Amino acid sequence: MKRALSSLFVAGSLVLAGVIPGLTQAQDAPQKPDVKAGEQLFVHGDTSRGVLACMTCHGAAGNSTIPANPNLAGMPLEYIAKQLRDFQAHDKTPPVRTGANGAPTIMSSIAANLKPQDIQNLALYLSQQPLDWDKAGTATKPATKDLGQRIWRAGIADRNVPACAACHSANGKGLPAEFPRLAGQHPEYILEQLKLFRSGDRQNEIMHDIADRMNDQDLAAVADYAAGLR
Repeated sequence: MKRALSSLFVAGSLVLAGVIPGLTQAQDAPQKPDVKAGEQLFVHGDTSRGVLACMTCHGAAGNSTIPANPNLAGMPLEYIAKQLRDFQAHDKTPPVRTGANGAPTIMSSIAANLKPQDIQNLALYLSQQPLDWDKAGTATKPATKDLGQRIWRAGIADRNVPACAACHSANGKGLPAEFPRLAGQHPEYILEQLKLFRSGDRQNEIMHDIADRMNDQDLAAVADYAAGLR
């Protein structure tokens, strides 16, 4: 009888040992992204945590009208989430994304106060917003169109610069979760990011190697061409 009770106790303990960790994991698991919470944070921010309303700089529903600030509407959830995390410092590791000469950007201070759930909520909200193509960025320099088009479609062979279209697609729509849409982005913003890739202030080994083989004329031409893709 005692042996039977002992066996029952051991079996019950093993069952509980299997169930309790499962319950703990369920409690610790991140919640699903909340699009409404993302919209609230984007539109109103959270002044109690020093989080400014995103729409102040990035426009209604992520459609920026300020050339220095990117259009975020319709960008993939994974891409937006990664970029927001890249603006954050982690332990003693500085942010992956900085401004010229490694200086902090305005996004560094804003993103520092975002929780992982905030990032997921914002990313989901923005990924579901349509880009307003009528107000989106576009090409403005006809004189450099041919050069930009050449680099976009064929790269620069003698400098081992690959075609931009290979990763960002022929129409500039990008590859979701990996390579961003550049079509409709502001050319001024694209050019600034290319320069940051080239200097290494924005850390991305692939883009650094590519931009480092391009001169200022190349960068400006392809940035303008990419913005005008549709």
